[in-house]
Amino acid sequence: MRIGVDGKYLPGGHNLSPVEKLEYAHSLGLEGMFFRTILHISPNLDRAEIQAVQRKAQELGMYLEAGLGRVNPYTNPETPELRAIGSGDVLLGFRRMMEAAAEGGIRELWVSTGGAKPYKGMFATDRFRTDVTWEEQLEATERLLLKLKPMALDLGLHLNMETHEEITSYEIVRLIEAVGADVMGVVFDTANVMIRGEHPVLAARRLAPYVRQTHIKDAYLELTDGGVYQRAMPCEGEGAVDFCEVLKELNRYNPELTLSFEAQVPHGGRMPGEPMLIEVYDPQWIRNHPDLTREDFAAYYELARNYSERIRSGQAKGWRALNAERFEEEEAVQAVIASRRYMDGLCRELGIQREQAPSHV
Repeated sequence: MRIGVDGKYLPGGHNLSPVEKLEYAHSLGLEGMFFRTILHISPNLDRAEIQAVQRKAQELGMYLEAGLGRVNPYTNPETPELRAIGSGDVLLGFRRMMEAAAEGGIRELWVSTGGAKPYKGMFATDRFRTDVTWEEQLEATERLLLKLKPMALDLGLHLNMETHEEITSYEIVRLIEAVGADVMGVVFDTANVMIRGEHPVLAARRLAPYVRQTHIKDAYLELTDGGVYQRAMPCEGEGAVDFCEVLKELNRYNPELTLSFEAQVPHGGRMPGEPMLIEVYDPQWIRNHPDLTREDFAAYYELARNYSERIRSGQAKGWRALNAERFEEEEAVQAVIASRRYMDGLCRELGIQREQAPSHV
């Protein structure tokens, strides 16, 4: 396994070119970069630009990953660049991106069904939209993926669905079964699954045979009135995710898997607000998760209760104390370095084969 970072959230990397981002990440001891879409490498899909980034990655001994974008027809209009790169033709836009990625030697491609919204509660994701049901969105997503399947087969690509905030692991498995594991896989986000009331270890067991990319982050969980508070955290062993068990499951099926941190965003001088509220007690929320079993709910509740007890006993900080701590670019960079060291140590402790990390950090 190799340890890298999602370039979208690389602290200190916002004003850097893709090549400069790779060099900067390498200086932090990271071994690869996950650009969210191929358009983040080259907005115009310039082959020379993409090849230059790939050459730099190879020169530094780093992995290079990317993605396509949203494959839910009800949400991809929120990312108009997908249509623009196809000159108005969405399918042509996907084909052009897929061809550029394949020519650049990037064959594992991230896709998702939506994006987080700036609203509280259930409306923070597309799952609870009132203009279209979630089932209708999943059906439309499956139809689009089936249209992309021949392109992926022809180019030798995998389209890997992220465990994003709005979709469950059960639903992703069904999409893979419907479209085919020969062209579909999973980007396993270790924290997002908890937004859907899933225990990360149980989700890892369901998804591990299909996981081909990752977004690695930890999470804060706290029982509160109305549900469970959740916020992302760096991977330093302080959060709710049992990375030891998660890594065991992932390594069993894919020992060469890449682990890409989704780093925490600096506060930028602003005081963060309340964590996301997961309304797990709400009857509508429960109805909208028909796949979750009693065992799923019990495991998730125990996870949240245990972390809540750590907060009450002073073993973990509450969200107000975390909000009050300074977390600017310097702290965000140090969190990435600490996360890399923590995950590297876990891999070695578990006997998971690692490529030699750079020794200068």
